[in-house]
Amino acid sequence: MGLADYLFHQGTNFKSYEYLGASLKKKKNSYEYTFRVWAPNASKVGLIGDFISWSEPKEMTRVTEGGVYECVFESAVSLEGQAYKYLIQSEKGRVAKGDPYARRSRGFDDGASVINLEDGFRFTDKEWMKRRRKLFTRGGKSYLSLPLNIYEMHLGSFLRHPDGSYYTYSELSVILPLYLKSMGYTHVELMPLTEHPFDGSWGYQVGAFFAPTCRYGTPGDLKKLINSLHNHGIGVIIDWVPAHFPKDEWGLYEFDGSPLYEYQGKDRQESHSWGTRFFDLGREEIQSFLISSALYFLREFHVDGLRVDAVASMIYLDYDRADGEWIPNSEGTNENKEAVSFLRKLNAAITSEIPDALMIAEESAAHGGITKPLHLGGLGFSLKWNMGFANDLYDYLATDPLFRKYKHKALTFPLMYAFDENYVLPISHDEVVHGKRAFADKSFGEFDDKLRTARLALLLIMTYPGKKMLFMGTEYAQFREWTHESELEWFMLDYPKHRAFRDYVMSLNHFYLKNPPLYESDFSEEGFEWISPDECDYSSVVFKRISASGKSLTVALNFSGAEYSFALPSSEEGEAYSLFDTGNFPEDGRVFPFEKSEGGFSARVTLPPLSGIILGTRSNKITV
Repeated sequence: MGLADYLFHQGTNFKSYEYLGASLKKKKNSYEYTFRVWAPNASKVGLIGDFISWSEPKEMTRVTEGGVYECVFESAVSLEGQAYKYLIQSEKGRVAKGDPYARRSRGFDDGASVINLEDGFRFTDKEWMKRRRKLFTRGGKSYLSLPLNIYEMHLGSFLRHPDGSYYTYSELSVILPLYLKSMGYTHVELMPLTEHPFDGSWGYQVGAFFAPTCRYGTPGDLKKLINSLHNHGIGVIIDWVPAHFPKDEWGLYEFDGSPLYEYQGKDRQESHSWGTRFFDLGREEIQSFLISSALYFLREFHVDGLRVDAVASMIYLDYDRADGEWIPNSEGTNENKEAVSFLRKLNAAITSEIPDALMIAEESAAHGGITKPLHLGGLGFSLKWNMGFANDLYDYLATDPLFRKYKHKALTFPLMYAFDENYVLPISHDEVVHGKRAFADKSFGEFDDKLRTARLALLLIMTYPGKKMLFMGTEYAQFREWTHESELEWFMLDYPKHRAFRDYVMSLNHFYLKNPPLYESDFSEEGFEWISPDECDYSSVVFKRISASGKSLTVALNFSGAEYSFALPSSEEGEAYSLFDTGNFPEDGRVFPFEKSEGGFSARVTLPPLSGIILGTRSNKITV
């Protein structure tokens, strides 16, 4: 047994894609391809493909006790771009499987793997990678004390050609960076790009964990897109799905005739809601497989971060299960200890090799310590989606302003736990589908009130502690729910109110990027101070955001249907003045002088209905 296979079976081969799958050794007059696959329960394994008979397999030899099979195929010409599968024989019969370690796949119902070992692409993003290492490396006094404004998108429905065909990675490498840069986004988060059979899964039911989907081009084309984004100053986060996989015949499902990649026990094996299989995260070979997949995209594609999908489904034994359908752990609780250990191992491996990679957890429950460092007992993620904040906010926005006072805690309660984790405040794809309504349509009222409320809600999100994320289409107030089957309704920008909404979001984004109080201390109580949190009768809040150097901005938000007037306190003379607002303020009265009042000075500020404002202050004190 060699070192690579020893480490694979031990669960610590984090470059297992170099050992398993297809590899190439160029000789003087030939190309020598080695194929390896893990199938311990198979009675026989054969290689079939374009370059060899699809019906008469080349037999593979079992080379490790742990069940790795191998064969060598020598060719006078390059086999780049040629398709192949493994024919697995077991007591259940024969089935043709795609290569779990394939770097390219035909996907869909076919699932044939494609040899992709010589794409020849060379990155030119050295300056970006150098800057990333400096700014994003974990550790130090204040982690991520920089703006992080993420645009979440599904590549297949962002734009379509007139005939309905997809824009390719190459085409998007010209269009997308310019759009994101102009709009004021720092990062793009791409819904899963790993190969998946079913369009309707949006990429979350992955069939090939090392192969970018062929829907938009080749792996080299995806590298071109990422390279272009980097050279325009845009980071790239991709959704990565280590929780589960679909039951398509060519995929990981009962790969060698029996459960292999999935859990053995029925109490953990399958998701009732998704119809998918859960990975056996306690098995060493699965750990090598998944951690290698994560690092493959970080290493080979220069991806800047991974958003880890469905963390809750991994760490809770009773996730999607009724009483009696799950077995508690040895301590009698619902925590999946193996999954927790796997996530710690994943983050340890990535932090050790690529400390500037962002690891973002989509965790819908309240498991503690998601972003707590590993050495302090946490799971070691960089960031976590604050899904509770988003759900409470949506419920609040849908409430008649007359009755929002009864739900005022939606505005204040998030600050009770805002610094327990490193949060992202997400407006995500999950919340604009399946009858949940588009973001602009979630709010109570007629059309104009919906737009005013949406502007105000975005101002709240951009000024509350936490990094930011907006799903595509939200920036111009698309009212149709998102669908993966067609492109966004870009024609809405022909209507002045939607174009003005897009311009507002652009201005808000750029204001955020230029003002350190809004991002430098997102994860510290020192960066936030309430001025007036308890105005529930007026559905309003006033607070300060404070930079690391002590500079501050005052934010006032009025979610009621009436004017709200408040006294802004100050310890000295001077004035408050408007830096940014939601766009429905009168043109006069944008400067608010501080006048003598009990205990100091104060300025009277009046907010129109459904409006918000960001104020700066200046003193009249003359210094020598």
